[in-house]
Order: sequence, then structure tokens, then C-alpha cells
Amino acid sequence: MHEIVIANHNIDSSLDQLHEFFGGTLEEKWGERILVFNNQYGQGTIKSISFDWGVSLVDYDVNFTEELKLVHQTGDETPVEFIFISEGNLKYKEGDDDEALLLERYQNIIIAPRTKSRKTFVFPKWVNVKVNFIQILKKQYLRKKNNNLSYLNDLLSSVFKEETLNLPYMHLGNFNLEIENHVKEMRTQETKGIIKTLGIEGRLNIILAMQLLEHHKFENRETLPSSLTTSDIKKIHELSGFIVDNISEPLTIAKLSKEVGLSAKKLQTGFKMLYSKTVNEYIKLLKLEIARDYLKKTDLTVSEIVYLVGIRSRSYFSKIFSEHYGILPTEYRARIKRKTKS
Repeated sequence: MHEIVIANHNIDSSLDQLHEFFGGTLEEKWGERILVFNNQYGQGTIKSISFDWGVSLVDYDVNFTEELKLVHQTGDETPVEFIFISEGNLKYKEGDDDEALLLERYQNIIIAPRTKSRKTFVFPKWVNVKVNFIQILKKQYLRKKNNNLSYLNDLLSSVFKEETLNLPYMHLGNFNLEIENHVKEMRTQETKGIIKTLGIEGRLNIILAMQLLEHHKFENRETLPSSLTTSDIKKIHELSGFIVDNISEPLTIAKLSKEVGLSAKKLQTGFKMLYSKTVNEYIKLLKLEIARDYLKKTDLTVSEIVYLVGIRSRSYFSKIFSEHYGILPTEYRARIKRKTKS
């Protein structure tokens, strides 16, 4: 495991220290600092940019060859950090004795450590991790006109006011793909100069607003229509087993929604989140995988297999099998038999 200890002065200093460890190239364009590396530590891009009133953004798109422990030594002021993971996962802990917590993909995460402590993020090895950190320095943000922090709930408001009784603070909230859409838009800005900078700042504020709204709903035991709870995720995992057991039956969105007790929108959001596919795309792929196994391991006819996986016709099955695997079902079975005999 590699370990980097960062003296947490500001994001520019932090990126300089990462550059010193990883090497690579560090350049600045329109206020955004960009570190790119590809060496024995892995490969990736780390970007940072600061705005007024203590707001900054650090964005990681990395893949490490060894597990990496990134330790930040906090100073007299610590930021509130809004974290969103688009790919992969992280572990996090504060101090040396606490157990590391898993931070999951698409989850709404807010942390605020104690001053003069150690916060540790652990990146897994050989996993592509895309994560952004929106950091707000509390004292600076409190001086902002119309900051409206009084509208936050009492606990989060006290965190911004640095009432140490409620520190460290951690919120592991619901899962939301709409936030991911805005994160993706922010990452893929192709404009230049002031347009790019304003675009990043605008998206950052939208993401921050969405994370605060998610937090508000979570604390009030409400759920946004576009959000999924841990319980919802568990239901969708269990639904995948139901689909396998009933693969020969007509599996409509309405039927599956009723089975799992979630709305059609939440069902689709959950499948996109967990499998990067719509419900129908997931079912279609599963039918093809099960059919391929039947062709490989049984003597069932193609027509019998088509019936068992619930596909409407043999010709349609041959078409989609060929499109996905690049070979017709009959040719696939013949190839398997030739390999078995040789």
C-alpha cells in the first residue's frame, strides 16, 4: 500500500504535494490546475479549481496499481466536503483508531472532520475511481452575502458554524443518478476561458444545491423521486434473482414494479445505477446469457431454448444472438462441439 500525507493548507498546496509524489505533468488553464500521470503508481488526472467565498472543487479520475492511502492533516479550519463518486468506491475514516467506512458510487456524502485531526481516504487498486470533492471553507462562506445557511437543519447549520460539539460530522445519504448527470456535464465541458470557468462554477452550484436538498429530504425521512435508499438498492438486487427464476415469463416494467414495490421510475433508475442498463436491456442480455449456456451445456434444440428463455420467435432470437455475440446460435453450438471433440 502506498501512503501520501498531505499538509492540508489549501487545494493548490495539496495538488503540489500530489504532484511531488506522483510526478507527471501539472499545468494551469483558466484557473483550473490539472495533474496528469501515468507511471508505476498508476494513471489518472486530478483537477482543482477555487472560487470565491471559500468554495473549491477537486476532481479525481484515477486508477492505482496499489491500494493508496491519502491522509490529510487538517489545520485550524477544516472544510465541509460534499463528495460524489461516479465510478468505483472509496473508504474513509477520521483519526487512527476509527474503522474505515465504505463510500459508495452515486451516494450523497457530506463530511466535516475535526480541526487538527487526520482524515484518510483509501483508494482501491486496479479500480477506476472517479470522485469529486466540493469543499467549502466555513468561515469564508459565512461572510458571503445571502449565504442562507440559517435555512439548513440545525445539525448541518451548526457544522458550518464550527460548533465542535457536532464534529466530526458525516452524512451517508441516498443514491442519486441526477447528480451524476450534472457531474458528468461538469467534467466534459469543452469550452474555454471565462465560458468554461463559469460553466464549471454553475454546475458546481447546481450539484451542491442538489446534495443539500438530498440531505434535507434524508433527514426529514423523505425521498426525492430520483433517489434510491439502501433498502431500494437491496430490493433491486433481490429482483435480479426473481428475473432469473421467471425468465420464460413476460416480464413487464409494471409487473416487476409491483413485485418489488417500487415505482417504474425508481426501478429504471436502480437498474441504471447498478447495472448501467435499462430494465429491458438487462433482461434481454440475461436471456442471451442463459440461452448461450443452454447451447453450450445441453442438447436442447434452439426452439426449445427460445421457449425456455421467453423469446417470442426463433428468428428474432437468432438475430439478437448474432448481434450480441457475432455468431448465429447454430454456428455457436457447432463450434463448441468441434472444440469438445478435438
